[in-house]
Order: sequence, then structure tokens, then C-alpha cells
Amino acid sequence: MGQSKRPEQIRTDKTADDMLLQEMKELAERLREASGAYYAQNRELMSNLEYDRLYERLEELESLTGVVLAGSPTVHVGYEAVDELPKERHESRMLSLDKTKEREELREFLKGNRGVMSWKLDGLTVVLHYRDGSLEKAVTRGNGEVGEIVTNNARVFQNIPLQIAYQDELILRGEAVITYSDFEKINQEIGETDTRYKNPRNLCSGSVRQLNNEVTAARKVRFYAFSLVRADGVDFQNSRERQMLFLREQGFDIVDYRMVTEETVVDAVSAFEREVQGYDIPSDGLVLSLDDLEHSRLLGATAKFPRDSIAFKWADEQAQTTLLEVEWSASRTGLINPVAVFEPVELEGTTVSRASVHNVSIVRALRLGEGDQITVYKANMIIPQIAENLTRSGTIEPPAVCPVCGGGTTVQKTDGTETLYCVNPDCDAKKIKSFTLFASRDGMNIDGLSEATLEKFIGRGLIHHYADMFHLDRHHETIVEMEGFGERSYQKLLESIERARDTTLPRLLYSLGIENIGLANAKVICRAFSHDLERMMEADVEQLGEIDGIGSVIAASFHDYFAAEKNREELRLLLPQLRIAADAQPEQEMTLQGMVIVITGSLELFENRNALKEEIEKRGGKVTGSVSSKTTLLINNDTQSASSKNKKARELDIPVISEADFRQRYLQV
Repeated sequence: MGQSKRPEQIRTDKTADDMLLQEMKELAERLREASGAYYAQNRELMSNLEYDRLYERLEELESLTGVVLAGSPTVHVGYEAVDELPKERHESRMLSLDKTKEREELREFLKGNRGVMSWKLDGLTVVLHYRDGSLEKAVTRGNGEVGEIVTNNARVFQNIPLQIAYQDELILRGEAVITYSDFEKINQEIGETDTRYKNPRNLCSGSVRQLNNEVTAARKVRFYAFSLVRADGVDFQNSRERQMLFLREQGFDIVDYRMVTEETVVDAVSAFEREVQGYDIPSDGLVLSLDDLEHSRLLGATAKFPRDSIAFKWADEQAQTTLLEVEWSASRTGLINPVAVFEPVELEGTTVSRASVHNVSIVRALRLGEGDQITVYKANMIIPQIAENLTRSGTIEPPAVCPVCGGGTTVQKTDGTETLYCVNPDCDAKKIKSFTLFASRDGMNIDGLSEATLEKFIGRGLIHHYADMFHLDRHHETIVEMEGFGERSYQKLLESIERARDTTLPRLLYSLGIENIGLANAKVICRAFSHDLERMMEADVEQLGEIDGIGSVIAASFHDYFAAEKNREELRLLLPQLRIAADAQPEQEMTLQGMVIVITGSLELFENRNALKEEIEKRGGKVTGSVSSKTTLLINNDTQSASSKNKKARELDIPVISEADFRQRYLQV
């Protein structure tokens, strides 16, 4: 008897180039981790010699492969804020896919042809354009005809190549996603369940379309290529799979796939289904495309769908249950979120009893009421949702008072969606979140003041203002008698508070929770105003907006915060509790203003590249990671080396000088 045919495994075979790319990714991760530990946590994970050795190996591999990945330590990506995202029409309309939930329809679709079956990733589709080996443009799918240009944001994705070996025009499509594990980490950092992001797809969409790409970088967006649009002069042997492998050779992460036939396609669906529960990348189904490129071209498209591809959607498992109540939970922004609580049911192998209802509009559309019979399911086999309300009693209305503070609420309507807000500016829910940020590691770094602890202290009336955190010694008896505390914990907390009094102005500004102000932006603003807090507070939007890297959105947020008297009063109470370190660096003349400098190779006179970079930036210069026509000079102790950067500098007639020459001629040291 013949053996039954099985679907081919997901393609993981690695060529020699793939192995080099993998080594590059691992090197970049090790170097980023070491740098972060050294500069943010005062920990050394490796010696300077070892760091330089790994850095030079990474540069060597980048030169050898012609690929430079986003996030590589050899690349300096400046953060930038813009006022709006410009729109652009796609060269060819991006069609949706026809869909099916029937596995047998996939057999009929193939009709004897070989197919490529891959995950249908659940994020935001982005089109990347490369020219002369460099990322030129990134555009969102938009409505399929017109998308938004998000090039600056794409440059800070975790895994796209900024430079590739292929030098002609390359256009490809892929999905920007945030993995479930990164999504959970982001939500854990937020801490408060009811203000957490609802799902990775919405978080990703908002992250990719940010006006400030520093926010995008923090969200750990990843890109997975799924379709090649243009790459002239390459023989793909009439195979879609060959196109995918070509993209992988260029340094792109490609969507996982299986090659299937009419006989194996149903088994392949089952194999994907077994994997979906543990798959870290959000997916809402599968895509089946014909491998034969010429056959695909001849098939063409309908008015809505291409004829060479079809989407397979999982048939959602549903269960009927009884709605017990809708909980309303306030957050620090004032938003009060509805959460459905129902009799526990089994779905996709797990027990669920809660589902977010998202907003007032959905509560009303479902006409929810206690005791209603509802059907629930897991969207994408992961996220619990209400599918239908069978009895629709409609007795649940938004509460008139905040469930946390008892203050008044209001329903606000934006773009047709109704949401509930607490109008009390002193709501404890808002304070908890703000105080958590204030005490966080990147803020005042008060070890021992977790969100849970702050919630207890606020509930006991121990903390009303930021300054109160530095006077917890007044509440010794109350604290040591609280659950989870004792004399030892109390003393450790006081020691942590005392250490936190010594801080810097950028950390203080970040800890205040000013909208759109991260630690990096705070440093830029402080540097622009010579660490003069009074000048910053009195600056108008125009003055702030003129700072390099600070756009009008960030400028307005900063100005509006200090225009509010209550915020100024908070700061007046807080400042006497702190010992703010003066800017240790003397004011430097802007002798390097307008110069764009690249640093490569090992250093001898400076401790590391960041030390030299800091000296350059203090004098108005800009440090980038690659040589271009905008580069003023290249610093390399091996001025005669045949490295790719030296070679390009010579081609562009850009001076290559040693570290010692640079110090003597430009730093006068």
C-alpha cells in the first residue's frame, strides 16, 4: 500500500547567506543588550574589547552581505516627529482576498496546481520601496488605492533591512505586526488592567501610524514579507516560492509557509491549526496562492479579488452563556471601559468568563442586560468576544458616577463612537497611573513603589501629590501595619526614596507624565535650554518647535502641560524634595554645527563610540551610521583600510581621518 501524502513542512532550510543573516541578528541583539545594560543600568555584560570585536564582526558581515538591518548598532536612527502623515496613491490597487471557511474549497481552488499556503497575519499591511539598495519609502495599505507614507516609522521596525544587496528597484508587501509576547510585555509595563491595549492588531496599527517614530520604536513592530511586487532582472523560474526565498536572501523575515498540492492542502490546514494556539505572531487565518506566476497573471482579477489567491478563515467555535454583569473600570486617562462578565464556558480548549466590550456604542448595539443569553467566541482563536445577544433586554446603561471616585461621568462621541469618561480630575484611578509612571525605573526610580503598593497608599490617604512620596516617613505606623509590609520593607522603601532624591532634569520631566514626552525627548529639550527649567516652562510653542527633533505636536504637549497652574503647583511642591544634578558638561561652542560625521572601527582615545558621539553632538554635529553624500567626514583609525565605508567615502571625496586627528583638529584636545 502507498503511504498517505503529508503536507510539506514550513520552510526553514537555511542557505549560507541565511546563516550570515542569522549571525547578524544575533550579534545586533547581543550588542544592543550590552549597550543598554552599560548606559541605562550601569552594568557591564562584556568588556570594551569584546564589544568592539563583535561590533567589527557585525560591520564585516554587513559589508559582505550588503544588508544592514533596522536596529543594527552600526546605524544611528534619529527620532523625528511630524505634524501629519502624507498620503500617496499606490502604483497598483491592492485588492482584498476572497474568503472561505470550507477546507474542501481549497482543493477545488488548486485544481491540480501547486500552491503556497501561509499564515494570514493580523496587523497592518505596508508596502516597502527600495532603490539603489536602500529603503526609500514605506506606505500603508490605506484603502487599497491611497495609503499613508510611514517611512520614518518603518526605519525603526525591529527587523527590516535598511540596506540590501539588490541594487535595482524593489517593491514588496508585508504585514507589520506586534507579537503576542511583546504585546503582553507592553501591557505589563502599563500595569493597570483596564487601561491596557485591547489586542496586538489595534496597537500595531496605531504604532505604525504614529507622528513620532520614537513611540513606534518602543512598540517593537516587526515586518514579515508576503508578496513581491517588483524586482526586475531576477529569474524566479516562474515560482512564487522562489520570490519568497529571494526576499529572505535580501534580509527580510518572510511569512512562514508550506508548499501544498490538491492532495495535501487539507492536511496542511490541520497542521497550521495545531500550531495557531502557540504561534506568537497574530494571525486570523491562512492564505493560499498559486505558485505558478504566469498562470496567476493570466487568471487576472475580478473587480474585488485576485483570482490566484484565497483566504481561509477559521470557523470560530462559539458557546452560549449567561451575562452576569458589565463591569466599568476607570483608567488614568479618565476613560471607563466596559467588561462583560459571564458564566464560564470552554472555548478553544480554555475556560473564559470575561470579554471586553470596548465602548458604550457596542454595549448599546448589543442591547446588553444582566441575565441575557449571549454567544461568545475567541476572535482569531485567541481573544474572547461577544458574538450575539440572543435576548437583548437592553437594561444596562453607562453609570452616572465613576466606580472608583464616585465623581460624575460623561458620554463623549468621537467619529460616531460613544465612550464613557470620568470628569473628576482628582479621581484616584488617574492618580494611581500617574504616580506609577513617576516612580518607574525611567522616572524617579523609587524601588518598592509598585502600582499595587501605590494603590494601597492612595487608598489610605497617604499620597495626594508627587511630593508626598518623599514624606512617607510621616506614616511609619500605618505602613508597617499594612499587609505585605513590615519594619524591614518600610526601611528599604525609605532608603529607595532617599536615593531617588538625586536625579536629573530629563528624568524629572519624563516622570511628570507629559503627553508625548519620552526620556529621549526630555533630554533634547533640556539640552536646547541649557538645563534651565524656568526657561523651558516659559517657552512658547514656536520656540519649542524649533528644536531639532521636536515637532509641533510634542511642543504643544510640553507647553500646554506647564500652562496649567495645577501642574506648576505640583512641581513647586516637588522641587524642594529633590537634588537635581546640574548639567555636568560645560557649554560648548557649536564648532561642528551642520557637520554629519560617521564613526567606524575600534577607538583608542575614547572609551567607546558613544563617548565620541556625545562630544560631537555637544558641539552641534550629527553622527550617522552610514556614509552618504551628506556625510562631512569619516573617522576611522585605519584610514587606509579597504572597508566598505572607507571605499564609499573615497568615491564621494569625503575625508577619512583618524581619531587623534579629529581630536586635535576639531575638538582642540
